[in-house]
Amino acid sequence: MEHVGPAVVSIAAGSRRPGAAAGVVGAGSGVIFTPDGYVLTNSHVVHEATDLAVIRADGSGLPIAQFGGSASLRAGQVVVAIGNPFGFQSTVSAGVVSALGRSLRSATGRLIENVIQTDVALNPGNSGGPLVDTRTRVIGINTAIIRLAQGISFAIPIDTAKWVVSELLAHGRVRRAYLGIVGQTRPIDRHVARRHALPAAHAVEVVSVEPRAPAAIAGLREGDLVVTLNERPVRTVDDMHRMLVGWPFGAALKVGVIREDRRLDVAMVPLEAPRT
Repeated sequence: MEHVGPAVVSIAAGSRRPGAAAGVVGAGSGVIFTPDGYVLTNSHVVHEATDLAVIRADGSGLPIAQFGGSASLRAGQVVVAIGNPFGFQSTVSAGVVSALGRSLRSATGRLIENVIQTDVALNPGNSGGPLVDTRTRVIGINTAIIRLAQGISFAIPIDTAKWVVSELLAHGRVRRAYLGIVGQTRPIDRHVARRHALPAAHAVEVVSVEPRAPAAIAGLREGDLVVTLNERPVRTVDDMHRMLVGWPFGAALKVGVIREDRRLDVAMVPLEAPRT
């Protein structure tokens, strides 16, 4: 792993609020992916929330790691985690991919999809470091461990990370589609599901609609049940979030709704989610 090790860095994030003593609020690892110092890490290393972040280090001509692909990963494949936990340079832990397609809930409540589960031994200082294959290509970013459980750790797939990096570098943030509703998952009455030939036993109930938001403009109401997005079944709120990732802003979205005893198809145009 001598090709990747030099590109792995140790990160410590400190607080510099006026009137407050400086202190470390996050620590972990990162991986340099451009010669001029762009580093990919976990957001919780610098912001205390499980996700991805890009930071800039001073320097030029720096060693970099090569990003591979995660779509072709298979359970049982040998992988290696590299990190600089607590300043111990290039600490290496080997293991195998235990499972693919896992979901992981972030500290902010957002669902991170298609997470890689491995049995690689990690500690918190490895967060943000690369998970690499036997060809020394980065195929994931180590993000979490299950405390009190041995042999269970997670990494964000590099294909997801590359999309996040492109959003952060181009826009300074990850842009998300926004409908303007508050929803909750609820079961559908069996008779209603049968009458409308619905493929799922659950849907998303609209609890509230924000004024002048895309959903309000399209005519959605409190109590409506969202059952499909572009003909794809919607079972949970997470389903809606998953389907809206990467949806082009300004492109019409067909929303299937059950209102009282009627089935409706509503045309809605998602906008970019407002900054928070």
